[in-house]
Amino acid sequence: MQPCDKLARRTPDFETFLKVLRREGKPSRLPFYEHVATNTFISAWLGKDISEAKGLDYWRLYTTFWLGIGFDCIPMEIKLNLKFPPAQKADRRPATAVSRQSESGACIFQPDDVERVGWPDVSAPIDFKPFEMVASLIPPGCKIVGGVCTGPFEVATQALFGLEGLCFALVDMPEIVDEVFARLRALYVSAVRQLATMDAIGACRQGDDLGFKTSTFLPPEQLRRLIFPIYAEMAAAAHSFGKPFILHSCGNLAEVYEDLIACGIDAKHSFEDQIMPVAEFKRRYGDRMTPLGGLDVDVICRSDEPALRRYTRKLIEQCFYDGYWAMGTGNSLPPFMPVRNYLIALDEAAEVAG
Repeated sequence: MQPCDKLARRTPDFETFLKVLRREGKPSRLPFYEHVATNTFISAWLGKDISEAKGLDYWRLYTTFWLGIGFDCIPMEIKLNLKFPPAQKADRRPATAVSRQSESGACIFQPDDVERVGWPDVSAPIDFKPFEMVASLIPPGCKIVGGVCTGPFEVATQALFGLEGLCFALVDMPEIVDEVFARLRALYVSAVRQLATMDAIGACRQGDDLGFKTSTFLPPEQLRRLIFPIYAEMAAAAHSFGKPFILHSCGNLAEVYEDLIACGIDAKHSFEDQIMPVAEFKRRYGDRMTPLGGLDVDVICRSDEPALRRYTRKLIEQCFYDGYWAMGTGNSLPPFMPVRNYLIALDEAAEVAG
């Protein structure tokens, strides 16, 4: 499914997005930004299954999608080169563990389990080749917004300790928790530092879901001790090469927004109307951290065209009056979102704000 003509005719101009991230004057048009798009969504737009493509062919289709819908940047991320051991037997899990979601892939239960993880050398934390391939495909004016897929909190709670397991470990073996996060810190900072040296990278980013509807998963004091120092060093690494740093994080982060600003994060992505609408975040924090996205996914999926255009126009009025906002969804482009609805929102933005 192809976009309207005005989106297809957009010439990439990453400088417009940089103005938004740095809050340095209103750009000539409203830029777009998303954290991720599922292969299903991309395939629906392309009219062919992108998952069947490999290597350079995959990244060519991937780049075609973002440029085709009027983006000035290619958002992308690659996972850490961590190799995880097989899931542990049930008798190694805490007796009270009941979760089958966050704990299913956990592999650290005892101090000696740390060495069972395949930790990459700090000089090669991720595979940089995909970024080099995309760099060879993008036209002048376009840049990559790149980072590591899944953040330090997510890796620790989804693949290393498990969320419940991390809570146990904070009490039972705090020194091991500190060691693991020190290793993660070195890997993430190294990845950002190397990405920031690439000319094709216009900004660095990290996705790391810290919360849910009413709260953060860990108490703020634990995030301040374990997670935020990593973010601060990542942001500093990006800034040392003149690149902004973006954080995507879902959940209710009201208790820690001041901490995130203090980390030097330039822009925040992921907003839900039920938690804090993007316009409210902008009112409270927008002069110090740029909001990105915020169109509620449910509204996009369920609205008819007139309602969706009204909703989009209202957000533009609320968030782009000073130029410090990039439009997109509040979360991502999931497989169930109608492509046509998303294109309607982009079309309205192009009509209203260039």
